[in-house]
Amino acid sequence: VLPRDGLKDGAGKPLHYDKVFYIGENDLYVPKDENGKYKTYDSVGESYSDTMDVMRKLIPTHEVFEGRVGALTGKNALTAKVGETVLIVHSEANRDTRPHLIGGHGDYVWETGKFNNPPERDLETWFVRGGSAGAALYTFREPGVYAYVNHNLIEA
Repeated sequence: VLPRDGLKDGAGKPLHYDKVFYIGENDLYVPKDENGKYKTYDSVGESYSDTMDVMRKLIPTHEVFEGRVGALTGKNALTAKVGETVLIVHSEANRDTRPHLIGGHGDYVWETGKFNNPPERDLETWFVRGGSAGAALYTFREPGVYAYVNHNLIEA
C-alpha cells in the first residue's frame, strides 16, 4: 500500500512518479508424465496430488511474469517516454527474486516494500524476498527497449 502522503526520499523530500507498473512474478509447478511431457487432467482436484509432489521439490517448471511466457512483450510491453518516472512494484509469492532493468536501474528502491524506511539509491539489481513485494522508482533518460528480468541467472 502506497503512503497517503506520497513517497519520500531519504531526506523526507517528496518523490514524483508519472505511472505505476505492477509486475507479478510467478513460479509454476506442472506435473510431467514418464516421457517428460506435461500432464493434463479433467479437473483441478484430479491434479492435486501430482502437483503437490512437484511443488514439494521446490523446482518450478516455469518462472514467468504475469502468469505466462511473453506476457510483457510485444503488444503487451510496458511503455514509458523519455523523462517519465515510473514506479515499478514487483511481487513474488513464493521465491526470492532479483529484479533488474537492463539499460536502467532503480533510482530509489524499497526492497522490502516498507515505504516508511528510507529508500536505497541507484541499484542495478534489487532483492525481493519471497512472499513480499518491493518497489523501484526510475526516470527513463534515453529512448530504447529496456528489458526487465529476474537477474537470478542460474535459473534463466
